[in-house]
Amino acid sequence: MSIFSKLFGPSAAPAVAASLAALQVDMHSHVLPGLDDGAETLEHSLDLLRQLQAFGYRKLIMTPHIMGDFYRNTPEGIRGALEALKTAAARAGITGLELDCAAEYYLDESFGRRLEQREPLLTFGGARRLVLFETSYINEPFNLNESIFNLQAAGYQPVLAHPERYTYLYGRFEELERLREQGVMLQVNLNSLSGYYSAGAKRVAEKLIDGGLVDLLGSDTHHVKHLATLRTKTLLSPYLAKALALPLLNNTL
Repeated sequence: MSIFSKLFGPSAAPAVAASLAALQVDMHSHVLPGLDDGAETLEHSLDLLRQLQAFGYRKLIMTPHIMGDFYRNTPEGIRGALEALKTAAARAGITGLELDCAAEYYLDESFGRRLEQREPLLTFGGARRLVLFETSYINEPFNLNESIFNLQAAGYQPVLAHPERYTYLYGRFEELERLREQGVMLQVNLNSLSGYYSAGAKRVAEKLIDGGLVDLLGSDTHHVKHLATLRTKTLLSPYLAKALALPLLNNTL
């Protein structure tokens, strides 16, 4: 019996094996314990690791929030949490799952200062130096274009997290097209395909997929509810197959 069957029942196993295993790598999650609004404890983290592995992932790049006013995480603190989780996973017998970290940077004044002061950022993708960033969901950031320019000038590759969720871009799809033409990679959340966040996010995610504008898919896992939605709804979405048919970069990370 597979690990997925043990966790969720035998009837669900074939659908998962046929879908998310193709991604190999989840590059956006909040599984590291006690750093943000994701996993609170090591026990919570280990539960999420087991479930994510059951979906077919072989590697997780965990990306805690770095946000000046709320989550003042540092590269050192994030790496420390990663090492603690690796140790706990080994003791719990979780094998065959590579664990790594980066961060999800919020475009605020503290991020601008980091760029100005040339502070090293947490990246993923090896020499490609990918940096995951997000903005306010409602208010258009005043420093979006400046931040993108500064990231690129510093040798980083910007990756915009869940562009389908920014309501200030609804009705302005051409702005997402322009950002990608500008060299920004776009990462869509898997659960957007099920309408988990909103009907609007689902529509934009589908339009990005139809336009071939998606570079990466991420689970954005914070808790078990996200994984339950992924298992019971997202895996059934016809747009998941469309997304997986795109030349995604997940399995190159």
